[in-house]
Amino acid sequence: MSGRTFIDTNVLVYAFDTNEPVKQQIALRTLAEAGDRAVLSTQVLSEFYVVVTRKLPDPLAPRIAAEIIDQLSLLSVVGTDTALVRSAIDISDRSRISFWDGLIVAAASASRCDRILTEDLAAGATLDGVHIVNPFLV
Repeated sequence: MSGRTFIDTNVLVYAFDTNEPVKQQIALRTLAEAGDRAVLSTQVLSEFYVVVTRKLPDPLAPRIAAEIIDQLSLLSVVGTDTALVRSAIDISDRSRISFWDGLIVAAASASRCDRILTEDLAAGATLDGVHIVNPFLV
């Protein structure tokens, strides 16, 4: 594998959530460690925008969130196309996970990531050749 790391939405959100200081520090450290080997998807960027501008107790201004997305877009970003959707359907069915989580796994697999950093999937599992790691488990 490539040493590439797929970053799920929750890791990005915690990096900007001042109401979760412990998780914020873990997320910031995790992102720094991933560096330019980090991979995102258009799904992750879209979810990030909605959560940080509408769902956090102290939401970011839309302009600030858009600027952060501009910076995140400098990383490798996997676009969602028909083939990725079809792959997500297959993964979701095989692994008995939600379609949206299947889309995360499909994007990570398509971009040849070794692991997905997330708190939303079963830590320690391997799905479609990608290892699931929860950076918030201490």
